[in-house]
Amino acid sequence: MAIFVYAENINGIYKKAAFEAVSYAKSIAEKNGESVTAVSINPTDSSELLYKYGAEKVINIKDEGLKNFSAKAYAQAMNEVADGNIIVFPHTTDASSVAPMLAVMKDFSLITNALETPESLSPFQVKRRAFSGKGVMHAKADASGVIVTVSQNAFGVKENPVAGSEEVKDLAVTNEDTKVLSHEQSSGKLDLKEAEVVVSAGRGMKGPENWGMIEDLAATLGAATACSKPVSDIGWRPHSEHVGQTGKAISPNLYIAVGISGAIQHLAGVNSSKTIVVINNDAEAPFFKSADYGVVGDAFQIIPELNAKIKALKG
Repeated sequence: MAIFVYAENINGIYKKAAFEAVSYAKSIAEKNGESVTAVSINPTDSSELLYKYGAEKVINIKDEGLKNFSAKAYAQAMNEVADGNIIVFPHTTDASSVAPMLAVMKDFSLITNALETPESLSPFQVKRRAFSGKGVMHAKADASGVIVTVSQNAFGVKENPVAGSEEVKDLAVTNEDTKVLSHEQSSGKLDLKEAEVVVSAGRGMKGPENWGMIEDLAATLGAATACSKPVSDIGWRPHSEHVGQTGKAISPNLYIAVGISGAIQHLAGVNSSKTIVVINNDAEAPFFKSADYGVVGDAFQIIPELNAKIKALKG
């Protein structure tokens, strides 16, 4: 029986999280000799992009009624085509709202925020992130099937090219739960949750007029920018950049925190980062206890010099 995976797209364009989910599904398939079938709703991108990461089959659902996102309607669409007993989702905001509804429809177990390939498939057991990222647990599925969401940037995107095939499914799913009043999409910026490098700053920047040096460093590193909750609350930066317990939870390979004290609420959203670098002029800032590397000093001197050094190294 095929392992199914939800390949999320935004306006038809596949997200990095979709490739990571397909890579994860392929790693499971290799354990039990099964194939991977990816399912996407109204994509415009080529299915070749999914074959590259191990999807032997791609089912493209075409349905104008699903033009606007609805967790319930998307779950109904997945329920019609995904008939495997293992279904993989990326742990994005949208996918994480579809997965539990599909689990209820199928009477499957649901395991969220998986960090690695399963320790066993019968029963399905896997290590997952828990307690706002402060711990891990080993979750076991007892139902006949399991839906698992993959924590972003945890497993990684891994190429495993196959010769795939495509099937187009015309559905007519009722979508009466969602009425879109307006739609606004940011452009020209990296998706914070998918970024492998993030440069973040807090009130230590003293004002929004000083954020240019943060953006310059992020541009040099090819990074996304983020901020602490107080900064977004007072309007220095948009709420879309807020990371923390009440903002976005991220897990980049490198997280650089500038002028952020490191309150526990902020740590809850970033402590899954693989490497944390803290820059603060207060040597007693709590963030240093969670940092892999710490620099005590004036960010207004350190950041421009750091940026210049990195540019020089890049040649």
